[in-house]
Amino acid sequence: MTPAEPPAAGSGGSAAVRPAPVGSPTAVGSAAAARQYVRDLVRERWRGPSGRADEQAVVDLLLVVSELVTNAIRHGGGLARFEVTPVAEGVRLDVHDHSGTVPPAAFGHGTFPQPNASGGFGWPLIIRLAREIHVERRPEGGKAISVLVPLV
Repeated sequence: MTPAEPPAAGSGGSAAVRPAPVGSPTAVGSAAAARQYVRDLVRERWRGPSGRADEQAVVDLLLVVSELVTNAIRHGGGLARFEVTPVAEGVRLDVHDHSGTVPPAAFGHGTFPQPNASGGFGWPLIIRLAREIHVERRPEGGKAISVLVPLV
C-alpha cells in the first residue's frame, strides 16, 4: 500500500507514475477513511512544480473525495475500488462502484439545485472542483469514475 512517487518538478509529466491503489474496499470503507488516506498522501508525497499544495486546494480535493466515495456507497451499491495517483498537476482519483447507472448530473454544467432542495449538491461540486472527469461502465459490472483534482 505504498503510494507511487509523483514525478519530480519539471520531469515533463506523469508518464512514469503508476496508480497508488489504496486497496480493497475493506481498506477504505468510508468517506472519512478515504479522506484520511488522501490527506496523508498529499502531506507526505505530493510535490508539484510550485512545491507543496495550497491548503484550499487540499480542502477542495478532500471534498471531491468525500462526494465520490459517498456516492459510490450510497447510490452505487458500494465501493468496489479506490485509487489515488499523485501527478504533477494534482491528484487523480479513480472510484469504482457496483452500479452501472451513470448519474445524469455527471455530465451537467455544475448548476447547484434550488435552495430548498434536499440534495443534489455533490455532482455540481465535483464538476466545479475537478477536471478530466470520465465516467465509464466497467465490463465486469458497475462503473468507474476518474477525475483529476488540481493542486497547483
